[in-house]
Amino acid sequence: MALPASPPARVFAELLPAPAPTPVPVGGGGGLPAPSGREVHVSGSAELSACPDRARVSLRLSSRKGAAGEARSSVARRLEYIAQTARQRGVPEENMTVTEDFSRVEDTYQMEAEVCVIFSDFGKMQSVCNLLIEKLGTSVTVSPPHFYHTPEAADTLRRQVCVAAVGNTRRKAQEVCRLFGLSLGKPLLIKEEETKEWGGHTEGHLSNSPNSLTLQERIQNATAYASCRVFAVFEIKGKENRRNKLL
Repeated sequence: MALPASPPARVFAELLPAPAPTPVPVGGGGGLPAPSGREVHVSGSAELSACPDRARVSLRLSSRKGAAGEARSSVARRLEYIAQTARQRGVPEENMTVTEDFSRVEDTYQMEAEVCVIFSDFGKMQSVCNLLIEKLGTSVTVSPPHFYHTPEAADTLRRQVCVAAVGNTRRKAQEVCRLFGLSLGKPLLIKEEETKEWGGHTEGHLSNSPNSLTLQERIQNATAYASCRVFAVFEIKGKENRRNKLL
C-alpha cells in the first residue's frame, strides 16, 4: 500500500546572507553605513485564555397587599436586608442597582423590585446568594449568575497574548542561531500578523438550558480565548562566545 504524501514543509525561520556592503564615498562623505550583518526571519504564535472577572446576579422580590403601604414596606424591608448583607461582605454601593415597579392588580396593590449586584469575588457571590436564600426563602428569586469580562480584562488578555507571541518568536530565533553557533542580535522588525479572539462556549453546552449548568460550567462557558501570530527579523551576531556557552 502506498504511503500518503508527506505534507509540505513549513518554513519557520530563514537565515539570510549578509547583503553586499554599500559603497562609501571617498572623502568622508555622509553616505549610509553598510548593513551590520546577516538576519534571521522567524514567525511565532501564542494562545492564552482568561476566566471572567465579573458576575452579575439578579434578585427579584414582590408583594401583593390590600393596602399600598403594606406592599411597599414588605418589599422595602427585604431590599434593605439584601443591601446590608452585600455591604457586609465588601460589595460597594455602586455595584448594586435597584429598580422598582408599583401597580394595582384588581383590588390589591403589587410592589415588585429587582436588585442587580455585580461581584468581582465569586466566593463572596456564593456566600451572599446562599445566605439570602436561607434567610428570605421563597420570598426572593435569585437568578443564575451571568459571568463576563470587563473591557480592561479583555484588553489585558490581548496585550498578554501579543507579548507571549513575541517572546516565543525571540526564543525560536535564539534556538536557530545556537544551532549554527551564532548569537542573536537586536530586533530589526516585529510585526503582528494575526490576532483572533473567541469565547469558551462548546457545542455540547449550547443545547443545555442555562439553569442546568453548574457554576464551574458557567465560568468555563464565559472563558475568553485569544491567539496571536507575529513575524520578526533579528540581527545575527558572530560566533557565540565560548565562555558564554559554558555559563
